[in-house]
Amino acid sequence: MKNKKNVKKSRSNPILEEELNKLFSPEWLRKTAKETGLIKRLRKIDPVLLFWTLTLGFGVQLQRTLASLHREYEERGCIQISRGSFYDRFSPELVKFLHVCVVHGMEQLAKSSHNALKENLSVFKDLLIQDSTIIRVHEKLAKKWPAVRTRKVAAGVKVSLLVSAVADGVKRVAIYGERTSEVKTLKIGPWIKDRILLIDLGFYKHHIFTRIAENGGFFVSRLKGNANPLIVSVNSICRGRSIDVVGKRVGEVLPKLKRQILDVEVEVQIKRRKHKGKQKKDVSKFRLVAVYNEEERRYHAYMTNISTDVLNADEIARLYSARWHIELIFKELKSRYGIDILPTSNPEIVKALLWVGILTLLISRKVYMLVCGRSLDKAVRYTHLRWATIFAEKSSRLMDRVLNYAGLNPDMMEFFQVCESQALDPNVNRKRLTDVWRA
Repeated sequence: MKNKKNVKKSRSNPILEEELNKLFSPEWLRKTAKETGLIKRLRKIDPVLLFWTLTLGFGVQLQRTLASLHREYEERGCIQISRGSFYDRFSPELVKFLHVCVVHGMEQLAKSSHNALKENLSVFKDLLIQDSTIIRVHEKLAKKWPAVRTRKVAAGVKVSLLVSAVADGVKRVAIYGERTSEVKTLKIGPWIKDRILLIDLGFYKHHIFTRIAENGGFFVSRLKGNANPLIVSVNSICRGRSIDVVGKRVGEVLPKLKRQILDVEVEVQIKRRKHKGKQKKDVSKFRLVAVYNEEERRYHAYMTNISTDVLNADEIARLYSARWHIELIFKELKSRYGIDILPTSNPEIVKALLWVGILTLLISRKVYMLVCGRSLDKAVRYTHLRWATIFAEKSSRLMDRVLNYAGLNPDMMEFFQVCESQALDPNVNRKRLTDVWRA
């Protein structure tokens, strides 16, 4: 009997709705809505109801329209609001409100994270991954966001993410036109100090590597195919008869190698930013690691500034494979939170729904952290994609509890009136089949 009482008590534990209402409290949401100009006074549009309807309702639906969102809002709030009045809320002010919510959510999740890097990486504060993905939008937006390399009229936006291994989620996010180069989405500054950044070939630029090092940061990148740095010293000496590589170019050495690993210091030319019309040339030195891949029968080469006494060549290669984590996040955003399903040609609605997808991911990560915290021995088995599937399926029930905890309790009589209103065909003069026999 005692056990049954304990089970009942644990089931009524409001930890999820309590924590989510701390993450985005009703007071904070209403205050932010006023500061961003989304609302001037509370009337039929409640920013708390709108926020949770978007993130836990619309954000997890793959078959979605603004009409379904309108119905969801009315149903959850038990309130009737005209379609025109509701659609008018998808404005630059809503975009700004959602963007502020994203920044707030990322900051709060970073504070609540208790993850840590492995012992051999403990000298670093974080492991960061930068990348972008393209989202196709309505062709009517081709003038605003023209697509790249396409034979027909098309439009696209680029969603750029900086992902943190310690926070286990998004640390920074930005939206650009598809034609914005990858290099322009990465701004190096003091924030990189004591952190490792994993970047792909889209960001390969010796000037960026130099800026990271000058700001006290670290990086790992694949070596670009046409890059041919000069080898100036060797970090590891191979046994037996091995060719002398010092003073030679990497492109000359790799085809002749017989060893499993090449670990050397290289020299590259860089161009400093123009100052008073003049551009100064300079030289930077980095570490180059090449590890032979048996399956592909070729070398995988990496550039880094992490020293040999911190990570050896094999560890550098394995560390770079962690970049796959950001690809899984993009897959989660698209396949579970519909970030690439944007049924509109209105640019403000496009941007708003992109921020909604990111917010849904952040909320999902918060719940994920709470669940893992209760089952530490099983935490490793909660894979992100499987988790996202379950979260999307259960989000409707979670929204009920979150809104209830926030004090938005639906009245059943009002609920009946909302259903009565929504079921009416808005086309008043349309002829119907039943007109043939009904009086």
